Formats: sequence, C-alpha cells, structure tokens
Amino acid sequence: MTATLDVPTRLAEVIGSKRVVAAVEELDTYAIDGLRPSAIVRPVSTEEVMEVVRFAQTEKLAILPLGSRSKCDLGMTPDRYDIALDMTGLREIAHYDPGDLTLSVDAGMPLRALETYLQQRGQFLPLAVPCFESATVGGSISSGIDSALRLQYGGARDFVIGAEFIDGTGQFCKSGGRVVKNVTGYDLHKLLIGSLGTLGVITRVNFRTYPLPAISGGHVTCFGKLQEALVFKKAVERSGLALANFEILNPHVAGMIRAILSRAGEAVSPELERAEWCAYSAFEGTEEVVSRIGREIENAARGSAGAPGRILEPAEDVALGGMLRESFEWLRWGSPASALCRLVFTQATEMLLTELLQLAGSTGFESAVIVRAAGILYFAIFAESESEEAIAALQTVTNGAMALARRENGHATLLHAPSTVKRNAARVNFSPSQLAMQQRVKAAFDPSGVFVPGRVVGGI
Repeated sequence: MTATLDVPTRLAEVIGSKRVVAAVEELDTYAIDGLRPSAIVRPVSTEEVMEVVRFAQTEKLAILPLGSRSKCDLGMTPDRYDIALDMTGLREIAHYDPGDLTLSVDAGMPLRALETYLQQRGQFLPLAVPCFESATVGGSISSGIDSALRLQYGGARDFVIGAEFIDGTGQFCKSGGRVVKNVTGYDLHKLLIGSLGTLGVITRVNFRTYPLPAISGGHVTCFGKLQEALVFKKAVERSGLALANFEILNPHVAGMIRAILSRAGEAVSPELERAEWCAYSAFEGTEEVVSRIGREIENAARGSAGAPGRILEPAEDVALGGMLRESFEWLRWGSPASALCRLVFTQATEMLLTELLQLAGSTGFESAVIVRAAGILYFAIFAESESEEAIAALQTVTNGAMALARRENGHATLLHAPSTVKRNAARVNFSPSQLAMQQRVKAAFDPSGVFVPGRVVGGI
C-alpha cells in the first residue's frame, strides 16, 4: 500500500462518503487477529462492490469481504488487510419459485430472516450453521462451516445451485443457475464454499429449498462407556433410519451444554446431568414417521448396553438441537485459551477417539469431543491462560490431532486457536504438494492478490 494514500478519502471519491467508515472505534470491531483495516465500506449494490474491487486492484490494496463477522477467526491472519467490505447492505430476495423449490438471495441476507420468510411459505433451507442468529448467507457459504442437518440434507455444496460474485479484477461473474438441474458451464461457485473470501466477493447465492417437515423429534440416551456409545452408533447406521442429525457427546461436552442451558433458563434434558457419554438423535417427517423412528432408536439403545433413553419434550429438543448447531461457537470460547479442530476419518473408531482423549489428557487440560455423522469429529482442548506452557501444550495437542488424521488418511482443520498455535500448525502440518493447485485457482480468480492474501495457508 502506498504510504501516503488516504484510503477512506479516496474510497469516498469512488463510492460516496455515506458508504465509507473510518472511525477508529468501528475499525477495531473489524480487526482480524489484531490487524485493523484502514476503512470499512458498506455497499448496497453489486455495482458498488465492483467499483471498490477495481479501486483496490488499482491501488494495490487488500480487501476482506465480511457479513456479520461471526466467524472471522477462521483462517490465518491476513498478510495485508486494508478494506473491510461489509456486505450486509445487500439483503434482497431476488427470485423465489416455491413450485420449483429454488431461491436466489443476496449475500448479506441474515439467515434468521430468510428462515422466517421461507417458513411462512412452507419451505426451509437446511443451512443450520453456527451463529445462526447473526450469520448471513454469504458469510455462511464463504466460511464453509458445517450444517447440523448435514446427515440428511448434505452440506452447502449439495443445495447451492449457483452464485454471482465479483472476481479480483472487479468483473461480475456467474456460475450455475436458478434451476436444480443445470448443465451449463462448470460448478465454479462450489470453489467459493469455504474459500474465506480469498477468491471473490459473493454477491448472490442460488439455492434449492426443501418442504418444511410436518413435525420433528429428538431422542437422548446415555452410555457408561465410549465403546457402548459407538456400538449404538453402528446399530443406528445399519438400521437405515432417516435421521436429520446424530451426535455423540463426551461427558465434558454434556456438562458444558447443561451449564449453558441452565444459565439461560432453557429446558435441560435430565440425561445431561449424568457424567456419561450421550447420544442425540434428531428426526423429522409425519407424526407416524417420527413415532416409528423414536421406537426404533429406543430398541437400538437397549441392544447397545445403554438405557433405552427418552424422546425429548419439544422444548428440550429445541434447546439441545440448537446447542449442537452452535457447538462451534461455544466450544471455541470454552476457556481463555482454547484450540478447536475438525477432524474427518473414514470411521470414528474407539481406538482413534481413545488416542485423542489420551493426547489431551497428557496436558491435564479438559477436552471436548463431539462425534458426528460421516466420520466427522469436533475436538477441543481448554487451557486457562495463554502462558508459554499452555500455548506449548495446545500446540502439542493440535499437531498430534492433525498427525493422527494424516496417519489415518483423514482430514484436519484447525477452526480456532491462539494466533501462535495457528501459525505453528500451518508450518508443521501444511502439505506443499497441495500448494500448486491452490495457487493456480487463486491466480485464476484473483490474479492481483486483492482478496486478503495469507488468509489460507501458503500465502493464498
């Protein structure tokens, strides 16, 4: 960046002073790992976004597209960060065809507002992601964060059917379309999922929607041993039951959920009072279907050395299901210094889980494990300070967890950690063999490096 360039003043000339914010107290709220932008821009149209990107390219400035900023600590600290591009001003529903189950919505649309709109029309979008009350459509897609309904509906790439975005040259781009079956061109929009704003500015997303289920239900059962909980999980998987969600919680996670719900005055399932492994099943459909699945879940629990469990009351199910949807949010803030990993294995075996727990136990810190469907694990470790000893222990555990994933041909993502731990994990665990392809994709979308270089490992 040119040292003498007055970024806010120049931006005001390009897009108008009403769209530009330079007050220090507001800039601080857009900081990433302590790195503060020079200006905030709040566009209200695609054309304004294009102007800002072209300005940044000309002046060699770095832009970070943002929504509600609920997941800004995902990714690495940017190498440069000059302009925060706040997309919350673009929040219109551009197209909705309930008969075709298709929706086109601006990136800044809040998920809660979109849910309300669709519910009134008997449909919904299975984007049940953390920070749901504040998250935006574009931010949720860009973060690539898990949906709690992934087991039944898949991830975002399964129901995002198109997108509009601005590339690093300031050009308007479109991929996919507004129909579910679309064979025109390539699915370039899927590259935007989880890109953390490094490939382009998402301005609009096209979705496939789904009919709203008639009713839903939840079931909780507890097990004295991890092995018993995993036997239950296998029995449920073999049964072929159409579950919306299934998760196993270690005793510490159950205790965290119980404490948070109690403080909030929410309904708390008595099963969470036990210091045991808990399994939560969620299901939906007609009343007959929901009742049948509940009975079969109870039978599977009896055959797995667990208590038969219990069908949750509606308020309990809403509270527990909501907490599990938000697990990323409360796990990352579970202590003054925490590390949260997302691990994916072919199969979450007792041996792998035991190794993780032993790894955490060697530090003396509390740890949390959530076993989700499709071999996905959330693994967190909680330190009480950012002392040198605590940081070293967090580094040891995160590196060990990632090494375990590599050994088992799995995948590991460090979702949250102190910046020192993130840098160390990137240095130790990054595979150079993956870098060339990532750099080619980056160069195709953003040849000048306008979008926050360094946000993804390898300087991307």
